[in-house]
Amino acid sequence: MKVGLLLSRVRIEEKWLIEALEKAEVDFDRIDDRDITFDVDQPGNWKSYDVVLERSISFARGLYATQILNSWGIPTVNMAYVASACGDKLITSSILARAGIPQPRTKVAFTPEAALAAIEELGYPVVLKPVVGSWGRLLSKINDRDAAEAVLEHKETLGSYQHSIYYIQEFIRKPGRDIRAFVVGDQTVCAIYRSSSHWITNTARDGQGSNCPVTPELHQLCVRAARAVGGGVLAVDVLEDPQRGYLVNEVNHTMEFHTLAPATGIDVARVIVDYTLRVAQGKVKLQPPNMLDTRPAVTRLTVYTFNPTDLTSPETSLTPGNGRTGDPS
Repeated sequence: MKVGLLLSRVRIEEKWLIEALEKAEVDFDRIDDRDITFDVDQPGNWKSYDVVLERSISFARGLYATQILNSWGIPTVNMAYVASACGDKLITSSILARAGIPQPRTKVAFTPEAALAAIEELGYPVVLKPVVGSWGRLLSKINDRDAAEAVLEHKETLGSYQHSIYYIQEFIRKPGRDIRAFVVGDQTVCAIYRSSSHWITNTARDGQGSNCPVTPELHQLCVRAARAVGGGVLAVDVLEDPQRGYLVNEVNHTMEFHTLAPATGIDVARVIVDYTLRVAQGKVKLQPPNMLDTRPAVTRLTVYTFNPTDLTSPETSLTPGNGRTGDPS
């Protein structure tokens, strides 16, 4: 068996994944997405991989790389259809809506005038987000019409394609926190609260992580959301609404877990590697999502112990053992 680990740089998560691959004594290559090339007609040495674990920081690089690999019959974690479903918030929202999964009210417009009308129909405050983005960047909480007009004018002036898509959500008055749940296949393995005095609770914006119990209700909702986008190794972000309860906010296909692992005591890297090896062995059936799948999720949860060897840096250089850096093409 041979595994490809596609990455942009070795952050703490990738270091843990490399350590887990080495402990599993599996043959693997580190593949830097800044150096690779593809000949779409000639897979070449790419066909030597039984699976590729995609950890690109760039959404576009990861998406197009997995699309090419999947077209050659090489499975990836996650598959390209999952990346496509999760990497664009509008696509994610549409999939969740079709699957009947509760989420914040969301409106989309294509001009500032239509966006302003949508904002006022939802009622202030609202949250304006880019359709593609991560780490809580470029989010705007809009409290009144003056702020709406100013933000919409700025987005129109910026002029990029993404800024011409106005993705507008109702503001959820969450209790100073949200929930990030780690889902693998049909199991919600663990979850954390992300707490902050700021309305943005993402840990990349200084939110603090703490263990969140995985209740049957949370488990069922998160697995339904994961199935809707195609399943695999996913992070489901959940908001707690005072009246409606749990609402799925986003589903992430290349999650960071430097907070999740120590906060929960779960060896997230090992879980990801175990699942990746099962995919390589053909023990996991990978197929595009069935939007109408309403089967209840199983409730058996697997627990792994987390024992970090280095928590000193979010970005760590590493010379791997049998992981060779290079372009397999």
